[in-house]
Amino acid sequence: MPASPSTARAINDRLALRLLQQEGPLTAGQLKQLTGLSRPTVADLVERLGAAGLIAVVGEAGEQRRGPNAKLYGIVADRAHLAALDVRTEGVAVAVADLVGRVLAEASVPIAGDTGTGPALEQAVTLVERVAKEAGAERLHTVGIGAPGLVDPSSGELRDSTGLPEWHRRLVATLQERLPEARVSVENETNLAALAEQRDGAARDRDTFVLLWLGHGTGAAVVLDGALRRGASGGTGEIGFLPVPGTTALPTSTDCEGGFHSLASSAAVVSLAAACGIPATPGEQTPAVGVVRAAVAGVRAAAGGGPGEGPTANGAEGAVRASGTGRSTLTPGGGAPAPGSSAPLLPGGATPVPGAGSRTSEAEASPRPAPAPAARFLDTLADRLAVGVASVVAILDPGCVVLGGEVGQAGGEELASRVRDRIARMTPLPTEVRATTLGGGAVLRGALLTARDRAQEQLFTPGEPPPQPSPGW
Repeated sequence: MPASPSTARAINDRLALRLLQQEGPLTAGQLKQLTGLSRPTVADLVERLGAAGLIAVVGEAGEQRRGPNAKLYGIVADRAHLAALDVRTEGVAVAVADLVGRVLAEASVPIAGDTGTGPALEQAVTLVERVAKEAGAERLHTVGIGAPGLVDPSSGELRDSTGLPEWHRRLVATLQERLPEARVSVENETNLAALAEQRDGAARDRDTFVLLWLGHGTGAAVVLDGALRRGASGGTGEIGFLPVPGTTALPTSTDCEGGFHSLASSAAVVSLAAACGIPATPGEQTPAVGVVRAAVAGVRAAAGGGPGEGPTANGAEGAVRASGTGRSTLTPGGGAPAPGSSAPLLPGGATPVPGAGSRTSEAEASPRPAPAPAARFLDTLADRLAVGVASVVAILDPGCVVLGGEVGQAGGEELASRVRDRIARMTPLPTEVRATTLGGGAVLRGALLTARDRAQEQLFTPGEPPPQPSPGW
């Protein structure tokens, strides 16, 4: 059955607006070419969208030709303003953007763990209002929040989770009260990071992949055939609760200690680094990131990969230079285990999983020098991560796993290649392992992209009532 004239007009309008979002300003001739519509149809939709306040003339085409230059049409970016929040246990970051997603202002504020619920909410909401004012936004159309924890698929609200501050759960309602005209929604932080990696990051060429989040805690997001999968209760990817061998206890319904979290959380990474002789810098805000960066710098220096940082007389046991500081954080004999010893793969000193150990030749019995602390740390961390990645690969066969978050970014290709090697030995399923290109900023970027999509979904449908927010976006 052919579409009615009004339906056809709506479809054409949305197609033109999507092209203007993706390509930037276009002439009527370019819209005709890209849409395949007739010249009169394009002229009608340009007039219609202009009257609706969605597009405007933003310039002229620079091409040389007879007669006047063609007008360039673009989306009216200040038609709506959007806010994105990245909510962490230790604070919140906010960005405010226009309708095309251009960031106009951003800021963050720390929120101490002992801050009461009321004061914490006030700090977060005040930050949103301040950043919106700095961006010149009189009102916010859509607010997207990324937060740790489970989002109930039926209500779209954060579920009560042990260990997360109460102000996280109350933030959506408080923002809705203070910003009654805005559409406010929340999504799990790892899911948003995966969307950002799919749009703008390491998974741009993948319709199916898994993001393994490595930050303060651990998490995973699953994208299958281009769609984010949340599961029946919204808990897809809660990999921190995955039981792993060698821990002293099993995780419980309220505590992920004893699960994969015990191997790969920031506290576990710092503890492992210390066992390998790589101490965290006192007072550093993100010590796990610091020790991973130091180890990567040390491995590259030992291989002669850093400018002016070739191997020392002691070869791989040379100093690890902290990135950008010029200060030695790992020196020969600096607290590393004795030569020939190794850091435990799992808490409690369990032996490594067969096939997942440090990269060696098959002549296991051949005597060889002990690896440097930096290499041993990265090898053992890769052993730990491979336990989680192999479990995901065995169940989902995603073909690609992105190591995300601040720790994944700090490890870069040095860490990703080690995990890739182990997975190739542990599973017959071909799997790429990639390092994030967005790092910890992926959550805020994902929240912004999703807020932009929701705002455009409403505004790019002229004449229709605004849709109700769907649970969990």
